[in-house]
Amino acid sequence: MAGRFAPSPTGDLHVGNLRTALGAMLLARSGGRGFLLRVEDLDHVAASEHHEARQLDDLARIGVRGDDEPVRQSDRLHRHLEVVAELRDRDLLYPCYCTRREIREEIEAAASAPNGPAPPDAYPGTCRHLTRDERSRLERDGRRPAWRLRADDEQISFVDGIAGERTGRVDDFVVVRADGVPAYQLAVVIDDADAGIDQVARGDDLIPSTWRQIRLHQLLGLDSPEYWHLPLVVAADGRRLAKRDGAISLRDIVSAEVTVEQVVAALLTSLGMDADAIVGGDPSAPGWASAQAQRFDPSSFGSEPVVIDDLRASWG
Repeated sequence: MAGRFAPSPTGDLHVGNLRTALGAMLLARSGGRGFLLRVEDLDHVAASEHHEARQLDDLARIGVRGDDEPVRQSDRLHRHLEVVAELRDRDLLYPCYCTRREIREEIEAAASAPNGPAPPDAYPGTCRHLTRDERSRLERDGRRPAWRLRADDEQISFVDGIAGERTGRVDDFVVVRADGVPAYQLAVVIDDADAGIDQVARGDDLIPSTWRQIRLHQLLGLDSPEYWHLPLVVAADGRRLAKRDGAISLRDIVSAEVTVEQVVAALLTSLGMDADAIVGGDPSAPGWASAQAQRFDPSSFGSEPVVIDDLRASWG
C-alpha cells in the first residue's frame, strides 16, 4: 500500500503544487502507507532534467521525500506500450485523425444543437466509425493519428475522500498521442498499478481524469485506488496561479526573506492542521515528516480553494 506525488518537470513547482505534495505525503504516512515520488516526464518538449532537479530539491526542502529514488515515467515506456498492444488486440482502440481545433468546433456545434449540450471537452466520436478507405485517405493527406479508447459512453461514479461522490460520463479519450507517446491517462494508470499505489491525492482539477482512469481500470481488470482531490491554491479572483501573481515558487518566496519553515507552516495550516500540532524545526531534517504525520488528521482537509493572498498573510 502506498500513496504518491507525481509532478511533471515542466517548470518550478508553485505553492499550490507544494501544498498538494505535502497533503499527499501526510495522508499516506498518517495511514501507515509507503510514499513514492514519480517524475511524469513524457512531454519531451516541455519536460527537462533541469526542471526535475529543481522540483525534487524544492520537495526535499519542505520535507517531501519518497521511500525510494523517484521513478521516471519515461523509463517505463516499454511497459506502457505493452498495455497499448493488449488494448489494440482486444479492439478497444481506434485511430483518431482530428485536430484539436476540429474537435473544439464540433463540440461547440453540438452544444448549440437542439438536442442539448454535450459535456465539456467530451470527444464527439468523429473518427469512431471511419472506414478503411477513409483512414487511408486521411493518412495520404499527411494526418498522423492518435489512438482513442472505446469507452462506450460509460457512466462512472466514485467516492472522493474530500469531494464526496462524483459521477461522470467517459468519452473516447486518447491513450496514445499522434507522436506515438503514451498519453497521461494510460501511463498514470499503469504506473500506479505496477507500483502498488492504492491512494491517490492530487489537485481537484484532475477529477474529470478520474472517471477516465477508472474506466481503464475496469477494462484492464485493475483495482482502483482511493482518491483524495485537494482544492487548488488560486489567485484572489479565482484564477489558476500564474507568474503574474508574483512570488509563487519556493525559491522566489524565500528570496523575499520568508523562511522555508514559515512557508511550510502556512501550507500545513491551510491543510487543516492546528498551529499547535505542527512540528517545528527544519522540514528537511530526518524524522520531521514522520513526526508531522503522527499529528495529522485527514478529516481536517478543507473543500474550498485556498487564496494565495491568505497564504502570504500567514507567512508574512
